[in-house]
Amino acid sequence: MPSHKLTKRTVDAIAPLTKTRVHYDSELKGFGVRVTPSGHKAWVVEYRPGGGRNTPTKRMTLGRTGTLTPDEARRKAREILASALLGGDPALEKSDARKMPTLAQFAETFIRDHVDVKLKKSTASTYRDHLERLIVPEIGSIKLDQLTRKRVSALHSKIGTKSPGIANRMLATLSSMFGFAAIKELVPEGFNPTRKIEKFPENQLERFLSSDEIRRIGEAICEGETTGIPWVVDETHPKSKHVAKAENRFTLIDRYAAAAIRLLLLTGARRGEILALKWENVDVEHGLLHLPDSKTGKKTIVLNAAAAKVLADLPRLGSYVIAGREPDTPRHDLKKPWAAVLRRAGVKNVRLHDLRHTHASFGVNAGMGLPIVGKLLGHSRSSTTERYAHLADDPVRQASEDIGCKLSAALEGKGTDAGSSDLERSP
Repeated sequence: MPSHKLTKRTVDAIAPLTKTRVHYDSELKGFGVRVTPSGHKAWVVEYRPGGGRNTPTKRMTLGRTGTLTPDEARRKAREILASALLGGDPALEKSDARKMPTLAQFAETFIRDHVDVKLKKSTASTYRDHLERLIVPEIGSIKLDQLTRKRVSALHSKIGTKSPGIANRMLATLSSMFGFAAIKELVPEGFNPTRKIEKFPENQLERFLSSDEIRRIGEAICEGETTGIPWVVDETHPKSKHVAKAENRFTLIDRYAAAAIRLLLLTGARRGEILALKWENVDVEHGLLHLPDSKTGKKTIVLNAAAAKVLADLPRLGSYVIAGREPDTPRHDLKKPWAAVLRRAGVKNVRLHDLRHTHASFGVNAGMGLPIVGKLLGHSRSSTTERYAHLADDPVRQASEDIGCKLSAALEGKGTDAGSSDLERSP
């Protein structure tokens, strides 16, 4: 094969022949330019993997002559030859790099083979939202093994400026995906660009309702499901004239939403547990709710008399206790009725989940032990479950009855001296 000092002038002067030919550089062995019969010219480099004489020669294309200058192509060729001399195989590494999926491509595998198969539906939904809405649109085009901690940190900071909590949970989702990538042997064990990224502080204080606040909430619920909660209208606003007439300015709360709020307080159950509760899981005879799938897995909730009465007063419209718009479709949230109740009751900064905290606080403040209250709430992590395993059903049922009586009295405005005050930390 011809050998020349490859410069722009000599390369431009090379005329195409009837067959593809490589013209080698006279100074750097293995470096050359490939010329096809059509006149296409590209820089190439030939090497032996590992530098051994008995190893078959491999050829790599570096780029077109119009894209890379001779000096740039020669520099790339030197790097490849040096890598081969040290035992590497640049062509194989390049092929592997092409096979490495992007984050967007691997996210589909992660969802299909891990998220949808091994995670709870609610958790899977959260992971899918993080991936599809936050991660893939921003960094989805990056190869899985090329994502850096700096890039992840920038995304975490961008999301965290508005939603620190969501940013932290997005980080957990991405970390889980890289753990799965390591299991699939796509990245080395321990490769995880989310590590050592400091999370945003989340100073969400747990809120505990006082007896007076519970009484006002109870009155607002009763008003909402009977006469309706009156609207607050600014008569001075230019558009106020388009608002309904004064006699029609009321928000009615349907009996199922009202029952759901009462049950959250009286049982200490989670919102999802009550909204997903089916009549087939209600054991009226034994006063129990059998939940086949909760946040902590299979769970049983003891029904006190007050909670049982709420259930007894509800008509059965379908398979779900808290009926939705469709008979056999669960209700998704209680945001609007809860907001209306809080506004009418004059109670601020209270989440539905705080009803669960309030349930526990009434038990603790009444002198019940933390293990009893923990069992009522279904804290079933392995260590906690073992600690509560020795407890008998009778003291647990008595604890549930005591709490239910006190909370029911507060809801009805009868008052109780065993209620908890507003606390700033969990008992």
